[in-house]
Amino acid sequence: MSEIIAAIATGMTQAGIGIIRISGEGSIGIADQVFVSPSGKKLRDVKTHTIHYGHIVWQEEVFDEVLVSVMHGPHTFTGEETVEINCHGGLYILKKILDLLCSIGARLAEPGEFSKRAFLNGKKDLSESEAIMDVIGAGSDAALRNSMKMLQGGLYEGIKNLREEILFEIAFIESALDDPEHISLDGYQEKLSEKVARLQSKIKMLIDSYKRGSLQREGIGTVLLGRPNAGKSSILNVLARKDRAIVTDIPGTTRDTLEETILLGNLSLRLYDTAGLRETEDTVEKIGVDKALETAKEADLILYVIDGGEALTTDFEEMLPTLSEKNCIVLVNKFDLESKVTAEEIREKLPTAKVLSVCASKEKWEALNASLQEFSWVKELEDLITDLFFKEGASMNDEILITNLRHKRELEEAKQALSQVQNSIEMDMPEDFLSIDLMAAYSHLGFIIGEEVDDDLVDEIFSKFCMGK
Repeated sequence: MSEIIAAIATGMTQAGIGIIRISGEGSIGIADQVFVSPSGKKLRDVKTHTIHYGHIVWQEEVFDEVLVSVMHGPHTFTGEETVEINCHGGLYILKKILDLLCSIGARLAEPGEFSKRAFLNGKKDLSESEAIMDVIGAGSDAALRNSMKMLQGGLYEGIKNLREEILFEIAFIESALDDPEHISLDGYQEKLSEKVARLQSKIKMLIDSYKRGSLQREGIGTVLLGRPNAGKSSILNVLARKDRAIVTDIPGTTRDTLEETILLGNLSLRLYDTAGLRETEDTVEKIGVDKALETAKEADLILYVIDGGEALTTDFEEMLPTLSEKNCIVLVNKFDLESKVTAEEIREKLPTAKVLSVCASKEKWEALNASLQEFSWVKELEDLITDLFFKEGASMNDEILITNLRHKRELEEAKQALSQVQNSIEMDMPEDFLSIDLMAAYSHLGFIIGEEVDDDLVDEIFSKFCMGK
């Protein structure tokens, strides 16, 4: 019999409602010790998957007014008998009820223990369980859609199909070796080579999706660069839709790096506003400039802002080596004036750059709430970034994207094992050698969905979950 575990399942902040989850055989009995219904009914006598009004009471002290959900296994998240107490969301009352439950037979759940039990009880495979944290941490519609596909078994089905194809070949080889009189291996290696090539191609597609998947999950690291007073902070304020950065006519206002996570349509950007790039004797400003350059080196995308009222400066030319190595969009900030710089001039010096004219004067961005039409360039910017990072239209909506580094590594190991199969075929090695490498590929794919995984890895994965999951 598993122990009864309990934890706060909602965020550790003040809220209108908080939930305490109890799971394990005997959970309903634990709840019955503290739950008092106006009608006097006991939770052990009610139907499964029903909700009941009452109070949490202990030794004649009324703790809170609650709604209690009662769920019998196996049709629960963990597959076990489960009770959820919906109480008021003050941290003090949540902790007080949790302490009470732990004093009468439950124990505090470890991080991720509810999800771990769901995995161990066969309610979810390992990839689905890991997708729970991606759903919780999703920062955009695209990231949420991909996480939900994973949670609903999208990756599991793909991996299962790959394993079934590999297992068929392993079984055929073993059968042929055991019964050569009735099962011939003549011409088999050529057919196997073609099939392994197809499997490698499918696995490679999953591996290649990792970069896009991680960008969806974590957001595109985006750095605003440019000279002082080019308009970087105003652009940040427009994209963030709030007065995030100080905007003045005094050069060098921004001295440290400001970070803001913003949504741009389906895109999530981790946007960094940096100190203006220029030679300076000011020690603090110089540190800011150095920090800006370091941030740019780590960025996925650079938005280089140019003051359209000025001709191109030497600062832009000095940055060309860095800009040419990155995804770069040059924003020509015109400030409602006639631009003195053209897209052709910029592309002549930086052929790889996308160029977009913007207008982000302080007066303009303050009018944002009044008229989004003033900022049509924001949609153009979204389209440019989408084209840079998600050129395949399906990748934003239909394709399963790998977001977990562990999954990527296991896929790489499986692909490498299949490469060994191809090498053995080319060297005309005996079929039992092929079977060994096919089994290695089969096992590495199994590690992704938890069909071949040891207890230590399971513990490590679920220890990264939050307490109530």
